[in-house]
Amino acid sequence: MSMMSPTSPDFSGLDCLSTGTVVLDAGGSIFHVNPAAETLLGVSGALLAGDRADRVFERSPELLAAIRTARSEQETVIEYEIDVAVNGHPPIRLGCSISPLDKPPHAILIEMRAVDPHLRIARLEQARLQQEANRELLRNLAHEIKNPLGGIRGAAQLLEHELPRESLREYTQVIIKESDRLQSLMERLLTPHRMPRFGAVNIHEVLERVRSLILAETPSVVVRRDYDISLPEIRADAEQLIQATLNIARNAVQAMHGNGHGHGQGEIVFRTRVARQITLESRRYRLGMRVEIVDNGPGIPEDIRDQIFYPLVSGREGGSGLGLAVSQTLIAQNHGTIDCESRPGHTVFSIFLPLPT
Repeated sequence: MSMMSPTSPDFSGLDCLSTGTVVLDAGGSIFHVNPAAETLLGVSGALLAGDRADRVFERSPELLAAIRTARSEQETVIEYEIDVAVNGHPPIRLGCSISPLDKPPHAILIEMRAVDPHLRIARLEQARLQQEANRELLRNLAHEIKNPLGGIRGAAQLLEHELPRESLREYTQVIIKESDRLQSLMERLLTPHRMPRFGAVNIHEVLERVRSLILAETPSVVVRRDYDISLPEIRADAEQLIQATLNIARNAVQAMHGNGHGHGQGEIVFRTRVARQITLESRRYRLGMRVEIVDNGPGIPEDIRDQIFYPLVSGREGGSGLGLAVSQTLIAQNHGTIDCESRPGHTVFSIFLPLPT
C-alpha cells in the first residue's frame, strides 16, 4: 500500500518481490508496504500507510536505531536478526536491510525477511564441533610446550645463583617471569573441565548472581534486566552457567572500558526469551530458551568476529582469548549453543538452552 502523488516514484514493482519491503518518506512516515511485508508483519499496508515509523515500530528499538543510522550516515545498515513488533502484534524475528534512497529525497527502504532458526542453529553446531577440534589441537600443543618451558625456567634459576653481579639478575628475572606467565597459560589450556552436575536451575537467579558480581567489580557499568519471568526452570549446572555468562559479561565490560566507555556510559542488558522449535546437538526441542547478553561497547573487530570462540583469539591488548572458548565449552556441556552478532555500539551474545517438555 502506498500514498502516491503525480510526481511520486512508483514503488508498485516492489509488490512482486517475495522479500518484505517498507518505504519511509523523508519525514519518517510509511509511504509503501508491499504484500510480502504485510504477510510478515501480519497487518494491512492500508492501516500503516501515512503513519509514522517511530510510532508503528515503537516496540522495535533496534530497527528504529538502524533507520536513524542509515539516514544520518547515508549508508545501508544490515541487522541479521532483530525483534520487530508492530503495535498490537507479537514481535517476530527478522533480518533487515535498511537503505537510503535518492528518490524521493531522504527516503528509506526497509527490506525484511524471516530468519530460519533451524539453519542458523545447525551452523552454530557445526562451528562448535570445529572449534572443539581446534581446542584439542591446542591442548596437545600445550603438552609439548610445557616440559621445555619448565627446563627454561629451571636453567634461568640456576644461572641466577651463579651470576657475579646483582644487576645481571634482572635479565634472569625476565626469563623466569615470562616462563611463569606462559606456564599459567598452558595450565589454563590443559585444565580439564569437570563434567556438569545437573539440577533444577532458575536462569534468572543465574543472571542475578552474574549481575551482582559485575556491579561489584565495576560500579560504573549499568546492567539492565529484560526478563521473561514465565520461563520455567531448566536442568543444568548452575555454576557452569554462571561462569559462562560471567566470562561474556566481563568481556563486555573490558571492551567498554578500553574504548572510552568507562565513565558511566557502559550498559549491559540481560534478556531472556522463549525460542521455539530449535535443534541443539542434533536433537529437536519444541521449546528452548534464549539468553542474550547485550552491550553498547565498540563491537568486536571485524577481522576476528568469525574466530572469537577460538582459544587465544582476543580483541583486547593483553587478553588471553580463553574466556569465550571456555564459555562455549560450558554451554555445550549443558546441551546448549552460543552465538554472537556485533557492530559498533551493539554486541549481542545469544545462549540457546533446551527447556523441559
